Amino acid sequence: MSSALWVSKTGLTAQDTALSAVANNLANVNTVGFKADRVVFEDLFYSIDLQPGAQADQVNTVPSGIQLGSGVRVVGTQKVFTEGSMQTTNQPMDMAIVGAGFFQVEAPNGDIYYTENGQFQLNAEGVMVNAQGLPLTPNIEVPAGASRFTVGSDGIVTAVLAGDSLPSELGQINLVNFANPAGLEALGGNLYRETVSSGEPQEGVPGEEGLGGLKQGVLEGSNVQVVEAMVNMIAIQRAYEANAKVLDAASGMQQFLNQTV
Repeated sequence: MSSALWVSKTGLTAQDTALSAVANNLANVNTVGFKADRVVFEDLFYSIDLQPGAQADQVNTVPSGIQLGSGVRVVGTQKVFTEGSMQTTNQPMDMAIVGAGFFQVEAPNGDIYYTENGQFQLNAEGVMVNAQGLPLTPNIEVPAGASRFTVGSDGIVTAVLAGDSLPSELGQINLVNFANPAGLEALGGNLYRETVSSGEPQEGVPGEEGLGGLKQGVLEGSNVQVVEAMVNMIAIQRAYEANAKVLDAASGMQQFLNQTV
């Protein structure tokens, strides 16, 4: 088989994967706390027909040699943890992290998951939970009849309890961060899980130790830039078309050779 056929085939496969990532980004343009993906490519191994620096004669050496690449592949996808646009909701249990950090929620099996989606509400027991019903950790319980629910920028939660006139402290919301957030495993549902690549979670008070502060009544939107994603989509489409033309040209050359020789 012609090497050009194989090379163009790898190009088609890689561009198809890249388009899937762009499609997922655009599909989540309105998803709270969503972080865009970008695809990382690398070239495949090279066939060295003539080694660079090989002796051309007794005096001269070959300056560049003959090195033929064998295509491209997707080596990874990377979450881009830039900050999304802030959306004011005026809902007391909506929170946005202004800066670095993740909220912690507890799965039914006891595992801790991480999220930047601060859209919380109360369950039947008065515990703050996310949209999937997973409780925020450390747990924050709001007694029935409480009013003037407030979350400070440092994560201290207060409310005025029934029969009281002054606010009482209900708990402390802590955030965590990772040495390599891009190494987190994306689970869907705006949730991430710790991996060896991400490093261990470093927990702290919002606004301290490099962690962002909290802003109540605000949600962090998706960080997908629609115009940038559309430009990427067009570039991917053109690259796909170019690889398809190479495939067609290589096939035509093979056909000509078979008919002529």
